[in-house]
Amino acid sequence: MTTATTNPPRDLHAQAIALIGAKRRTALAVPVVILAYLAYIVFAFDVPGLVDRARMDNARILVADSYSYKTHVTRDNRSGEVSFAIEGEAKGRYPEGQIPDWATLQDDVVTVDLDDGHVIRFLPGHALRYDIPDFGPVEIALDGREIVSNLSDLAPGGMPDWISASAARIDITTDAGRVSFTRSKAEVFKYSFGWEQFWFMLDSPYSGKSAFQILFGPQLDAGRTNWAGAAQDFWTNAMWRHGDVAWAMGETVLMAFLGTFGAAIVALPLAFLAAKNFAPLVAVRFGVRRVFDFVRGVDGLIWTIILARAFGPGPLTGTLAILITDVGGFGKSFSEALENVDQKQIEGVQSTGASAVQRYRFGVIPQVTPVLLSQVLYYFESNTRSATIIGAITGGGIGLFLTQAMQTQKDWEEVTYYIVLIVLMVVAMDWLSGLLRRRLIKGTDAGQ
Repeated sequence: MTTATTNPPRDLHAQAIALIGAKRRTALAVPVVILAYLAYIVFAFDVPGLVDRARMDNARILVADSYSYKTHVTRDNRSGEVSFAIEGEAKGRYPEGQIPDWATLQDDVVTVDLDDGHVIRFLPGHALRYDIPDFGPVEIALDGREIVSNLSDLAPGGMPDWISASAARIDITTDAGRVSFTRSKAEVFKYSFGWEQFWFMLDSPYSGKSAFQILFGPQLDAGRTNWAGAAQDFWTNAMWRHGDVAWAMGETVLMAFLGTFGAAIVALPLAFLAAKNFAPLVAVRFGVRRVFDFVRGVDGLIWTIILARAFGPGPLTGTLAILITDVGGFGKSFSEALENVDQKQIEGVQSTGASAVQRYRFGVIPQVTPVLLSQVLYYFESNTRSATIIGAITGGGIGLFLTQAMQTQKDWEEVTYYIVLIVLMVVAMDWLSGLLRRRLIKGTDAGQ
């Protein structure tokens, strides 16, 4: 007679209680660990100090600059000369005898209307008056080498945060605009919506003209037809540099193209040496795979810096950086695809008396082509974005323009313009790579 032995019910109950308790402790421990890690991040990255150092006024100015432009009204406190210029640049200066419609010149007084009751007057004797609603008229003057004002009378309890005043400089920033007064000059910044001179410079005969006037109106330039002259002035725009930007965009795409497809050409034969079923020697496979690991393990930006020091700046340096980095990625994915090919198809080609090269050409390549094309097109799309950053380091492509515009700290509308172009370029590359994948991998009738 056999006797079945089972665990006593008491033991099962104890195991269940222990299991439930362990799960409860885990459920409580995970949030505690996450909160402790977040607390560590707050102090390790000095988040309180970062918040304290944050300049929201500067952030607001940069955001405003991205979708608007500033017209600088500047008076030289030495000569008394007054100039009007878009973004304060010489190439954006209003021609002689032409001023914005919100400014007036009468005798020695220049009046600038910033709207909403904000009116600024450049007065004789190196003086300036700013009428600020709900605050009072601010009067600033240059007395010898010292700047004097009535701000202490208007704000006896202390300056508001939108006014910065010292003996050498006074800055007033309101929602209507900005005023800067120094020993050398007095300057007013008026913000206006849009990107001024994006199409044509102020000295172009097509400036301020509508598309209808240019296309169907009378001839505006005696030496050129309207459409040809407008296209030329737009392409050679000295402030926005559309022609140079288009060339830089082409350089960026070319860097990505040459780097990606060059890496694929180099990686494919090396991938055969890294695949087990094509390279029986372990030492060869090990050496090639370690090369792939090395070039893939070093980030593309590091290769960019190394190559820039070795060969100097330029688009070719960026191309080489992309090529070297992608050889490692392609080599790994291509070798894995080769290890998974169907040997029966290779044997079928071999049975026809095909040579080794023919076996690879007709028995191996057709099997791995979808993987190869998919990987190459994906990398090409990704490298289009990477080429922007690489170009900023090597001095080529749209990345260089973007870096230069950021460094000036005043051309943020151009930064926005370049970012929009980069996004459109990435969207176009995404669409193109998807189209090519469907056509080359799935066939010409795919998606129809």
